[in-house]
Amino acid sequence: MKQKIAVIIVHGLGTQKKDYADKFMKKLRETFSQTSGIPHEQLAMEAVHWADVFAGRESELISSSIKPYRLRYQHLRQYVIHNLADAVAYQPVEAEDQNYEAIHRTISEALHRLALAAGPLAPLCVISHSLGSVIASNFFYDLQFSSRGHRLVVDPEAPLERGELLTLFYTLGTTLPLWSMRYRDFDRPIDVPSVQLKHYHDRLLGEWVNFYDKDDILAYPLKGINEEYDRTVRNDISVNVGNWLTSWNPLSHSGYFYSKPILEYIASSLEATWRSVNQFK
Repeated sequence: MKQKIAVIIVHGLGTQKKDYADKFMKKLRETFSQTSGIPHEQLAMEAVHWADVFAGRESELISSSIKPYRLRYQHLRQYVIHNLADAVAYQPVEAEDQNYEAIHRTISEALHRLALAAGPLAPLCVISHSLGSVIASNFFYDLQFSSRGHRLVVDPEAPLERGELLTLFYTLGTTLPLWSMRYRDFDRPIDVPSVQLKHYHDRLLGEWVNFYDKDDILAYPLKGINEEYDRTVRNDISVNVGNWLTSWNPLSHSGYFYSKPILEYIASSLEATWRSVNQFK
């Protein structure tokens, strides 16, 4: 029986539908299967939907603080709330079980479903967009360097759920360099691959690759943050995402999931990972 690869997608800022990643996952499966000849069922995928954590409170804020006062530019204000408020609300605080933990819990639950679908020893690929890359980085940081993350693990006996199988990390349009401003010392990136990976799959190498569009004002390279990030991130790849209306301006930020070069790159890495873990050439 072949070992499947686990893939998790983490969305970014703004109001997101539950099916936000369906087209992307379908295209990734198709690209993986067509280029490798490997059945797409060998990829077990889960899309994390953390937007619901804030959805109710954001709606209350709109109803209580915008509409009753007839503030101008209501649609623009709602856009700001649905986007900027996510970044403001996602802040670790001393008290437990706040928004920070609630969002991370959605990832833990998705990893649990992946462990059931792909097995507890499945190599893990994380694909994250925008603020989602910050969330994913923080989630695995807490698992790797803090006891905070382990409190959210559904099945502590599954290495995949403990983050020990983290193999591939792809950040799309990441805002992570902006978040580096929160800390005076921001010189400890997560380990990609996880240091424990060699205990389960000693043939796997893993990588962290960051994709950014130069027209996307929310997207930044990562290797320039500091020496530690330069060593950890394999490559910053400049891409042109979006359609003819968005590819030349900041609206390109929403185009990463539709980029053929990104799909082909990730599919190729998934193929190499699958062949390595299953010892095929």
